[in-house]
Amino acid sequence: MPVAEFIESLDAKSRAKVARTLDLLEEFGTDLGMPYAKYLHKQLWELRVQHGRNRYRIIYFLASGGSFVLLHDFTKKTEAVPRNHLDTADARRDDYLSRGR
Repeated sequence: MPVAEFIESLDAKSRAKVARTLDLLEEFGTDLGMPYAKYLHKQLWELRVQHGRNRYRIIYFLASGGSFVLLHDFTKKTEAVPRNHLDTADARRDDYLSRGR
């Protein structure tokens, strides 16, 4: 899974920060807001993790059954989420849903 590989590639402190933010998502669900989560579009949310100067993002959505599906990750370098990252997340969400999950 691409997101798991991304997380594993981070240094230990960054991994811990991402893990803590994922714990917050699990605890608060859709009530988790800024600065940790932000709605993007078409059921896609951005999990926001800042560690030092690095701004990590994980795009996810809420699937039926109440589970969050982590679709795509990147290190943010611009203010807006680049279109190619949204397109990748859209395609992965559509693929997930097409498989009847």
